[in-house]
Amino acid sequence: MPSKSAGILLYRMRPDIEVLLVHPGGPFWRNKDLGAWSIPKGEYSDGQDAEAAARREFAEELGVEVTGPLTTLGDIKQRGGKTVTAFAVEFDIDTRSIHSNTFELEWPPRSGKRQNFPEVDRAEFFALDEAARKINEGQRPLLERLARLLRGGRG
Repeated sequence: MPSKSAGILLYRMRPDIEVLLVHPGGPFWRNKDLGAWSIPKGEYSDGQDAEAAARREFAEELGVEVTGPLTTLGDIKQRGGKTVTAFAVEFDIDTRSIHSNTFELEWPPRSGKRQNFPEVDRAEFFALDEAARKINEGQRPLLERLARLLRGGRG
């Protein structure tokens, strides 16, 4: 059964809209760029609150707590079937000071060695056009929804 995730599309105005995306950590993603970035997000279970899960995952992946009210951007479905519930908030962080939780992986494969890797190895702000190239294809509609929201429903 496909999983559910919740995440936050954080943005700032500089003077145009810039959004925060994260790059997944670990050896599989090391040399991938276009289409590899994502909003900070994570899975949650039935019965859990999506907004609370989005805030929790943001804090785990970046080491920063998002304060203030979130605006819903709705759900999108990624290629693998995962549903992502997203929220937007205007907030600014220093991307040089992020601190991500880690995961353990046998690396190199079949070596018997287990290594820890950060779940997120970097975070950056991007203008919307560049973010559209960087973000996972299934999450692109979130950028469009944010742009419409901030433009008051126009274009």
